[in-house]
Amino acid sequence: MFVHGGYDFLGVIHICVVACAFLLGSTLRARIRFFQEYLIPAPMIGGVFLFLFYNFAAGRLGLTGGKQFLEAMMFHLLNISFIAMQLRMPVHTKLQRNARVKQNVCALMAEYGMQGFFGLLAVILVFNKRYAGAARSLGLTLCLGFELGPGQAESLAKVWEGAPYNVYNAGNVGLAMAAIGFVTGSVVGVFLINRAARKGWLSYEYVDQLKHRKAGNGFFKRKQDRVPSSFQTTSSDTMDSFTLHIALIMFAYMLSYLFLSGVEYLVAKYVGGKPLEVVKGFWGINFIVSSLFARLERWFLIVTHSPHVVDNATCNRIDGIAVDFMVIACLGAIEVVTIKTYWLLILVLTFTGIIITCYITPWFCSRLFGDFSFMRFLMIFGTANGTLPTALSLLRVVDPNFETQVAQDYIGATGFMFILALPILALINWPAMGHTFRYLCLLAGYVIVAFVMYVMLAGKRAFAEPRKYFFMEKKQKA
Repeated sequence: MFVHGGYDFLGVIHICVVACAFLLGSTLRARIRFFQEYLIPAPMIGGVFLFLFYNFAAGRLGLTGGKQFLEAMMFHLLNISFIAMQLRMPVHTKLQRNARVKQNVCALMAEYGMQGFFGLLAVILVFNKRYAGAARSLGLTLCLGFELGPGQAESLAKVWEGAPYNVYNAGNVGLAMAAIGFVTGSVVGVFLINRAARKGWLSYEYVDQLKHRKAGNGFFKRKQDRVPSSFQTTSSDTMDSFTLHIALIMFAYMLSYLFLSGVEYLVAKYVGGKPLEVVKGFWGINFIVSSLFARLERWFLIVTHSPHVVDNATCNRIDGIAVDFMVIACLGAIEVVTIKTYWLLILVLTFTGIIITCYITPWFCSRLFGDFSFMRFLMIFGTANGTLPTALSLLRVVDPNFETQVAQDYIGATGFMFILALPILALINWPAMGHTFRYLCLLAGYVIVAFVMYVMLAGKRAFAEPRKYFFMEKKQKA
């Protein structure tokens, strides 16, 4: 239907639909005051249109493969976004970054441990007779869906559908939890940003920027209000500077692809079995490998005395484009899935997840981080509710150009957290195999270690004003 003159227009049509969603979202935000007052980004508004279109209209129009297209877009742009952030030349000292990375690792470890532990415990306590045996593993879909996102949640939970576990529709439960987590992160995140502006969780500088934006409706009204977005690092008669930055980013992406492909080939040829399955799972966290190669590329530019070819503002622009498309694709890729068998289980797990991410997380993040506490909390909160694009989208509301080190510090922590989380992922089938208590002890260990790190890193702030839901020090930068 979409092949004309020997050319396949299907992918182009999908891109055009996404573009229409962007235009609709930006138009509605410019016209409706509610969206402006509550700082709701245009991609989120357009994402609702994509969600409705691909669930109720695309099939009738013969437009197939929308979900697969959007998921592929999310996957690749997530990796490109990480590369763009890591390619930026650092402005903070190594000592400062190491301290912030440790704090992010502590917060991430706490999220993994708490979501896994309390999700599994909730199934045991509430549904002990109804979901016995391998079905208990469904409690882990809280951590898989909220913390890892739809791709990992569906793929890891789907294993339980086969022999010898035979847990009915486990993959769809994972997808449902991921969708609920994404909606929770988006809606509650925007609410918290507005509350932060009123309660003083952000510094006066950032609150003033939010209140007095020259483009409150999303568009600058006068030429005089326009702001420069980047600087040229190349002569235009040779190559456009934007082209150079795209080339640098895609080169790092190619290296990450070749590396993972090579590792998979060697393991498949000489090892096979379970190690091969583990290696294949690395593609789901390709953004970490991509980040490492971006850092390697940045190091090479520095040691060859060529850091001037990279403009941080241009990297911000590319990262911003990637985040916009990721956010809109995340909402559009959510499917309307009704799982009548598990509706009560999903409700209990959702309630458990909201208690952790919306109450416990802001409490300890506000005391853990010494600077830019609320922004760093947004990163932890967004990723703890489904996807990194959610976190980046929320952060960009208060840090439009990613000028702070918040996103980069978080990315630096994900590499360490990936290594630390390997036992959780490698032994994810233990509850389905009947080793529920052992796995609970493993998760409890993560919570305990995170708590000890929290006390050490937060210092005197660790238990400051414990009765307050969200505490921020007046002397903090943001």
